[in-house]
Amino acid sequence: MSEIAIEAHELGKRYTLGVRGRGYGTLRESLVEAAKRPFDRGRRERQPKGDQLWALKDLSLTIRSGEVVGLIGHNGAGKSTLLKILSRITEPSAGYADVTGRVGSLLEVGTGFHPELTGRENIFLNGAILGMRRAEIQARFDEIVEFAEMERFLETPVKRYSSGMSVRLAFAVAAHLEPEILLVDEVLAVGDAAFQRKSLGKMNEVAKAGRTVVFVSHNLAIIQALCSRGVLLERGRVKADAPINEAIDRYLRTLESAASEDLLQRSDRDNRAYDETLVRHLEIRDAGGTPNVVVAGRPAAIVVDVTEHLPSMECQLTIVNSLGQPIATLDSEMLAPVDVRGPEPGTRLECRIESLPLLPGRYRIDVIVKAKRHIQDGLQAAAFFDVEPGMIGERPIAAEADGDVSLPHSWRLPA
Repeated sequence: MSEIAIEAHELGKRYTLGVRGRGYGTLRESLVEAAKRPFDRGRRERQPKGDQLWALKDLSLTIRSGEVVGLIGHNGAGKSTLLKILSRITEPSAGYADVTGRVGSLLEVGTGFHPELTGRENIFLNGAILGMRRAEIQARFDEIVEFAEMERFLETPVKRYSSGMSVRLAFAVAAHLEPEILLVDEVLAVGDAAFQRKSLGKMNEVAKAGRTVVFVSHNLAIIQALCSRGVLLERGRVKADAPINEAIDRYLRTLESAASEDLLQRSDRDNRAYDETLVRHLEIRDAGGTPNVVVAGRPAAIVVDVTEHLPSMECQLTIVNSLGQPIATLDSEMLAPVDVRGPEPGTRLECRIESLPLLPGRYRIDVIVKAKRHIQDGLQAAAFFDVEPGMIGERPIAAEADGDVSLPHSWRLPA
């Protein structure tokens, strides 16, 4: 199709850091504030304005009807901000975005739901927001309920739903009420594995039906399977706009470049973190201490250095393959008898692997450091490493083997 569904021109979104909003006040406070205002002008002008952060800056983008586009980039690149502007959840600070067609969005858990209304009422409310008649919504109602597996809870207020229940219903509504444009953020990760598979299948159906889809995910394999075009964002700007494989290759190169930099200078940290500069360095070593090159089947250790000691520190490491798919999580909070906590404070956390079961290839490590169960710092692609061919158990591993891991195994074969 040649019709334009989304057009953004020099789009910008600015936030002010370090300045609190006023919140709610009483009528008396408002009257007192109004009376003081003529005498207070000079003092107010001398107050600090706070740092200005441009989540998006001079972003121009055109998406045609029927295109399936994946937005990729680091944490803080502006992906979610762009979707919120396109959904009219927030207004841009500069430029404009024209969206032509009914928009269904799934950006955060429970987006578009009224917490006091029941699941049934919210289905009809969302349909009405999309401009659908009651009869149209009713015709799809049973299909929505069946997909979400929520029949028992239809008459329950949404505020009593768990996050997983909210996601199931929100996705079912967004996908089945047939918006012309579907905007989906990373929220599918909240649901269970079975529902994620079903949702991705439904998204594939939506894409093949000719509707416009803009999809955000850190799972590059899903992006590659669903999307024909990729837009790479970096610090609020379009860094690449290309066929999906080319955009993913550009993104992987930027990840590797960031991993080679000083981790304390990285700005794409986990947005749930309390401390923005705790993780100083991360690397994986073989038994001889060689960094970032290990041999399949041999021992390895992942070392995380932090800037300061915090009480009760824990660490979660995720090993991710070249397409962004997590293949193993190493979590110190899942205690085992072999774990050791030293008697003295320190700034080094170490995870030992007795026999690395990874097949030859290139991998990355994501890290989260916690203290007292709160996330203190986190980074995607804190380090990259290569796995060389080796032995898993007593079996040699070929360099061209398929998959990511090899399991120790034996065969019994006929003569």
